[in-house]
Amino acid sequence: MARFGPVVTAMVTPFDADGALDVDGAVSLARHLASHGSDGLVLAGTTGEGPVLEDAEKLDLFRAVAEAVTVPVVAATGSNDTAHTERLTRAASGCRVAGVLVVTPYYNRPSAAGLEAHFRAAAAATELPVMLYDIPVRAGRRIGTDLLVRLSTEVPNIVAVKDATGDVAAAAEVVEAAHDGFEVYCGDDSMTLPFLAIGGVGIVSVAAHWAGPTFAALVAGFSTGDFEGARRANARLFESYRFESSNEFPNPVPAKAACRALGLPGGECRLPNPPAPEALIDQARTVIARLVEHQPDGIAGGGIRLSTPT
Repeated sequence: MARFGPVVTAMVTPFDADGALDVDGAVSLARHLASHGSDGLVLAGTTGEGPVLEDAEKLDLFRAVAEAVTVPVVAATGSNDTAHTERLTRAASGCRVAGVLVVTPYYNRPSAAGLEAHFRAAAAATELPVMLYDIPVRAGRRIGTDLLVRLSTEVPNIVAVKDATGDVAAAAEVVEAAHDGFEVYCGDDSMTLPFLAIGGVGIVSVAAHWAGPTFAALVAGFSTGDFEGARRANARLFESYRFESSNEFPNPVPAKAACRALGLPGGECRLPNPPAPEALIDQARTVIARLVEHQPDGIAGGGIRLSTPT
């Protein structure tokens, strides 16, 4: 069993009509996700709009959600400032979370030596398990296989990586060479099945906001040897993969549109991401309706129901 569960949802951060953090909405959304296919949650990551949250907001979010659900909660505490990352990681460690997520420092584009020093400092700031987050499209740097393997071996609480590189071959090398117990999570929904095939333990997902039961079926099918069932579950997700992010509507704008389509808390994104237009919410309803329609008996969308358009 994966440490944080095989289907981990990178949860959106709900805001109210004035753009303020909606803590009650976050608790409600987290409970919904935990009962609809999510084995764990990541808070304040990319999908959770971490870069536009104040530290105090993040800590309020971490505390409230960790107390409200029984699934593991992973707090995203990384930034492109090592000292800031250390401070937030220490503070989050007192919020009853199960672990922390530390992203590659973005914009700075540090050398491999700088990356190593950053990750070691973040891990030293907590006794909690640390999941690294390798996302070169946003950070401008890859962590690299050699560094991942070394950190997994030499830093006991660096226990996992969320791999959003799209490089399955490199991920396979990490699975083979990393310290026993080090876990590779897929960080790109559309690559879930290939990552499972090379030894990945699960997915940190965006589309699990509305497709949690289907991801659960995909992972369960693969883990039990029902590869055809896993392939069919993956095929049902194709439209969700296309919907969840694009140049016109980057993540998390579509995820928040999906929450509105489902009648779940979410609100609008904070700038620089603009509000979701009504057409995108209509598209979300279509994507979700088709997904539920094509679920096999026994899944039936996991109880997911669309809201009535207003």
